[in-house]
Amino acid sequence: MNKPELLAPAGNLEKLKMALIYGADAAYIGGEKFGLRAQAGNFTLDEIKSAVEFAHNLDKKIYVTVNIIPHNDDLNGLPDYLLELGRLNVDAIIISDPGVLHIAKKTIPNIDLHLSTQANTTNYVSAAFWHNQGVKRIILARELSLAEIREIVDKTPDTMHFEAFVHGAMCISYSGRCLLSNYMVGRDANRGECAHPCRYKYHLVEEKRPGQYMPIDEDERGTYIFNSRDLCMIEYIPQLIETGIKSFKIEGRMKSSYYVATVVRAYRKAIDDYFNDPKNYEFNKEWLEEVGKASHREFFTGFFFDKPDEEGQVYETGSYVRDYDFVGLVLDYDYDTETALVEQRNKMFLGDEIEIIGPNRRMFKQIITKMIDDEGRIIESAPHPQQRIKMKMRKPVSKYDILRRES
Repeated sequence: MNKPELLAPAGNLEKLKMALIYGADAAYIGGEKFGLRAQAGNFTLDEIKSAVEFAHNLDKKIYVTVNIIPHNDDLNGLPDYLLELGRLNVDAIIISDPGVLHIAKKTIPNIDLHLSTQANTTNYVSAAFWHNQGVKRIILARELSLAEIREIVDKTPDTMHFEAFVHGAMCISYSGRCLLSNYMVGRDANRGECAHPCRYKYHLVEEKRPGQYMPIDEDERGTYIFNSRDLCMIEYIPQLIETGIKSFKIEGRMKSSYYVATVVRAYRKAIDDYFNDPKNYEFNKEWLEEVGKASHREFFTGFFFDKPDEEGQVYETGSYVRDYDFVGLVLDYDYDTETALVEQRNKMFLGDEIEIIGPNRRMFKQIITKMIDDEGRIIESAPHPQQRIKMKMRKPVSKYDILRRES
């Protein structure tokens, strides 16, 4: 039994480094063109080069999204862009359109092709078709159960690999194929510009009563009828592994570095713990608590066990659960003075109780007892974005360790 790949999102170079350092085996990123996250901090070609070099030095992989559903004018420049990705030695590109597949096979035949979830693969015949077209991996539709995935894996060649989302935001539309954003605000979700109108607040209007806004649910604040809960499968690692999925994918290229590090770290620990002793594996509730400390909507298990009912929606609010704030990132540590150099990410005060986590350490807590600014002055608070401060630490810390505080 091979350990599945843990695949993380990365919206910029810092997020990429955090994802890989905190335990991801690979990261998926988007360039400045041809991807479905136009509002993410996408990568320039020079940044893609840096990402590939950083990942390959760690013996890890980089996949680049080229997964828009293109109109004619979207194809301008695509062959040259693909050739650049080939020269940069990316490990795979993620596509959803047959035309892009055709161009990629001609221009970069040695780069692996992964089929996006946007292609809506829900059965083994479709999977075999794409395999025959040269696709090496399929990112399965999110609307599949574990039993359906197991059947798809069993009825396709061993050389066909499958990836599935295991954590993150769910789209209300079928595998993300949505026209709502385009209709309401003129931003095409299938060309990378989704405005997320599924999260808007809605009321019901009856045709003969214009201007009378009636709540759809028994709540005077209205209801969020398209507001799906977030997927979380960290409690079901054995069941996911048994399907034969080769890659566990975390959603969130627009999420923060803290989100990526926290979620990746928890899944890394759960997967590794299972493979250390599969027969005696027991789920550790601390891992679920950890993913809950990153910004999220209420969790559920998507379509993996059954089709979602009303429990799959959040009706009261369109906002996130944010119980913890990312307040600092460790840049360096001096063992002689037991002092860390920290880059501030949210305002901190003397007396705050903080938690410190890292990729290879157990979380510990401490009170902030001393902070010194870059001019050597003792300060009571660190109010400035990305301000560098020195902080006394109760235990040794390492570069890229995270400081967080309960909200």
